[in-house]
Formats: sequence, structure tokens, C-alpha cells
Amino acid sequence: MEKRIYDENNCLWYAKQGDYYLPELALSPEKEKPIGIWGQRHLQYLKEHKQLVYINLLTSGRLNEYLANVVEQAENMFSRLVREYADRQGVTEQLKAENQLLWVQKMNNIRACVREVVESEIIYS
Repeated sequence: MEKRIYDENNCLWYAKQGDYYLPELALSPEKEKPIGIWGQRHLQYLKEHKQLVYINLLTSGRLNEYLANVVEQAENMFSRLVREYADRQGVTEQLKAENQLLWVQKMNNIRACVREVVESEIIYS
């Protein structure tokens, strides 16, 4: 008996596993895009809280594309909000030249606040 057979009725290949022939199913290769930390956090959120969405994206072969889109949105929002918060709080290049320690403190605070906003609005929603 052969290890692999082809069924012309449904156009699938079958491989012999023990006494049975099982279909050789595989997802079409998805174009890999880097997802970074934002994408990894959103992926974990999908797995834990939105399992149906995760399974649908995974089986349709669109998961990596979806996560890359989430990453792009998160990075754009993060950059935009950091600039806006810095402008509102008067964190300028002049402050950076005059008092670097204060500038670093304020920028770290701004980045932490913006990270929370991005996570609540995009990553964990």
C-alpha cells in the first residue's frame, strides 16, 4: 500500500498514518511581517480573551497581516501622542539643553502615560 495517495474528487493528498489515510492540510504560506512587542501583547490578548477571532485569523492565514496592522496603528498612535503630550507639557529641545535630567524625567513620564493609553485603546480592546 502506498504512503501517499491523491483523491481527484476533492483534489487532496492523503498520507498514511497507521491504518488510516489522513488529508495533508496546510495553510498557504503567509508573508511574514515583524510584529514586535505590541503585536505579541495583542496576540496574547486574542488567545486569552478573543479565541474565536484568533482562530478565524489563524485558519484564514491572515493572523500575521492583522498583527502587523495592529502594530502599525499602535506605533503611529504612540508617536503622535508622545509629541502631543510633550507639546502640552512644554517639554522642548530648549529644556533638553538646559536641564537634561528634568527633560528625561518628563519624557519617561509621558512615554509611560502614552503606553497605557495605547494598550487600553488598541492592544487590549
